[in-house]
Amino acid sequence: MIRNPVLPGFNPDPSILRVGADYYIATSTFEWYPGVRIHHSTDLVTWRALGGVLTEKRLLDLTNADDSCGVWAPDLSYVDGTWYLLYTDVASFASGYWDPQNYLITASDLAGPWSDPVVLHARGFDSSLYHEGDDTWMLSMTADWRPGRNRFAGIQIQRYDRESQRLVGEERMIFEGTEVGVTEGPHVYRRDGWYYLVTAEGGTSWEHQITVARSRSLFGPYETDPSGPMLTSHGHPELALQKAGHGSLVSTPDGRWYLAHLAARPYSPLGPCVLGRETAIQAVDWPEGGWPRVDGGVPAETVLPPSPVDSAQETDGVDHDGFDSPTLGPEWSTLRRPATPDWADLAARPSHLRLHGGQSPVGRQRPSLVARRVTAPVCSLETEVEFTPATYRQLAGITAYYNTRNWHYAYVTADDDGRAFLEVLTDDSGRLTQYPECRVDVTGVSKLRLRVSFDGPDLRFAYALPGGEWQELPAKLDATILSDEHAARIVDGEPEAWGFTGAFVGLWVQDLGADGGYADFDSATYRTGPL
Repeated sequence: MIRNPVLPGFNPDPSILRVGADYYIATSTFEWYPGVRIHHSTDLVTWRALGGVLTEKRLLDLTNADDSCGVWAPDLSYVDGTWYLLYTDVASFASGYWDPQNYLITASDLAGPWSDPVVLHARGFDSSLYHEGDDTWMLSMTADWRPGRNRFAGIQIQRYDRESQRLVGEERMIFEGTEVGVTEGPHVYRRDGWYYLVTAEGGTSWEHQITVARSRSLFGPYETDPSGPMLTSHGHPELALQKAGHGSLVSTPDGRWYLAHLAARPYSPLGPCVLGRETAIQAVDWPEGGWPRVDGGVPAETVLPPSPVDSAQETDGVDHDGFDSPTLGPEWSTLRRPATPDWADLAARPSHLRLHGGQSPVGRQRPSLVARRVTAPVCSLETEVEFTPATYRQLAGITAYYNTRNWHYAYVTADDDGRAFLEVLTDDSGRLTQYPECRVDVTGVSKLRLRVSFDGPDLRFAYALPGGEWQELPAKLDATILSDEHAARIVDGEPEAWGFTGAFVGLWVQDLGADGGYADFDSATYRTGPL
């Protein structure tokens, strides 16, 4: 069976396509490198992470990117032997402004090298390409900054000339959406003489839905499906998969159709979604000349795949990284800057990741955080670190992180007398809290094991001395502050602005005085399920 979500943890806004017998999904990455994660499958059941596409500042510069800004809703397509990746780098997110600059890169191989970005319009985000014959068209939502206007003004289209690599001709508004509003995420498909326009509406929270409209002309007018949304969780708080929406369609070699869409798994009905927005897949019934439909119009947790699968890949829930490779594996991401050897060094010491200290937890230029997505309500990350702090300005340890204003951190630092201590710090919406009961003297300890564990809404840190057993620190912390809902910024008169990412666990080092401090991490082991 296809078991949803197929991409657990922070993997939203899926753009799915098939090339031959291979399926690919591209997802949003926001302020995290590498930008635009790609997953691959041959059966829609088992998905393998290929890593990210935007691996260098030539392709994406996230310096100073605000929380939940950066790369929104990429679109991956393939035509005439060329891969096209269209993505939006959103610079702002306040007062009805987005500053959504769109870029297009191409490659003859999905693994690269990728071309320099072609700069396209900045009129809206959630852009996609529609290819028909020798023509290519760019779609996006239309942003309207004017107070009192519809901030999501509709879906626009303009032709992209592949030869000259620029937009040509007039921009046209082809769909203003339904009364549900917040119309975004457009994708076009041609079938049986119709153009089908698939959009997201309702905002990316509980009212989220997929709306389908169709027309005999690419430029409209479009009529919406009279049966209502193709998919939504709205009105069904009992469903495990909530926020269902923002999807794209793919056909199998034998002509069946599936929908990849985002969803979220709250810890309680309409409660915090610590895992962020994830990717799920639904089967689609699409009769000739009819509308594409998902059974019941709601997301299912299990779905029949297009063909029997002999054996889906089974794992024991343990992923160990001994840092033996010359580059970080595809499960790792870095915050606001690429993983370059000047700060994330895998060569300085064999089988170790040396992290040179970066800025403070609120710094947006040079943070030194290497992290991976939290993919299950019960999970843990443990590591072994060697670190000798010179002052209180140097810190290194393990974190559960959402954004610059919401995180938990267990770290080693130095006191004024030079002694080393393990401490725990929480940032909850910008408010710092220390836990004196968790302070442990680790002076002279050569290697320290650290662990962060999630048990649903509860989070704990633990440590172990060389040769010793795990010692759980006494503070039970609130994991739900690492959720989209907790990070929400609500302004009257503006669309509700949830956080758009998800919880991470990772390795974090600060050198606030820029004095050359670093830490060596010997390994990192991520587990899903109970300890």
